[in-house]
Amino acid sequence: MTGTNSDDYPRLAAEARRLALEAGCAIMAFYRAGTAVETKQDRSPITEADRAADRIIVAGLRAADPGIPVISEESTGDRTLKAPAGGFFWLVDPLDGTREFVAGTGEFTVNIALIEAGRPVLGVLHAPVQDETYVADGQGGAVRFVGNEPPQAVHARPVPEANPAVIASRSHMDAETDAYIAELRPSRIANAGSALKFGLLARGEADLYPRFGRTMEWDTAAGQAVLEAAGGHVRDLSGRALRYGKAGFVNPPFVACGADRRR
Repeated sequence: MTGTNSDDYPRLAAEARRLALEAGCAIMAFYRAGTAVETKQDRSPITEADRAADRIIVAGLRAADPGIPVISEESTGDRTLKAPAGGFFWLVDPLDGTREFVAGTGEFTVNIALIEAGRPVLGVLHAPVQDETYVADGQGGAVRFVGNEPPQAVHARPVPEANPAVIASRSHMDAETDAYIAELRPSRIANAGSALKFGLLARGEADLYPRFGRTMEWDTAAGQAVLEAAGGHVRDLSGRALRYGKAGFVNPPFVACGADRRR
């Protein structure tokens, strides 16, 4: 399958949101009770919460539309796997920020994105602890749900010419990113885990999120869909929008930013 009618995006986004919330409930049960931590081959942590969320989301997406392949971090395994033919597929991180989950910071998310021709055309970003969900349904604009409140549109703010507010990784900083941030002379620097950083940019709470360390496509796809729908951007260091479906699913260094950022 190479694509779907964009009129169907809202239905798929609604189903992705439902599954993200269901997965979030499963994750929270483990978060409250505690769970053993294992180490994967790449030395990143994994827990039963990751696996439970993966099972819920993968089965649900396949049931929602059996014609759309699903690539999920926890069920893919082989990082040399290529994207499905046609470049149309779901890309999932069932528990983004496992280190934050284990540390008890509450800064972890469920990420679900639909990729078409290298672009995340819709995305759902759910933060279970905050009971907060961002949705970009492919029809223009992004919304934020908080608890049972009605959804509110979110908009990335224009990036100032000088002294931007920077949001940075809590657990994955490196010297190159530190140097880049120092050159910006930011007005403030905040740290957050997981794809929550994309949500902060999308709702205008920060201006820039630079990330030069290693990330995978499932870490960023849903956040990029939301941020772009809110008027922001996610670009590599050459100024090109981050693309998806690369062999190995490894991202290049990137800078996510608010609206009207010019390099």
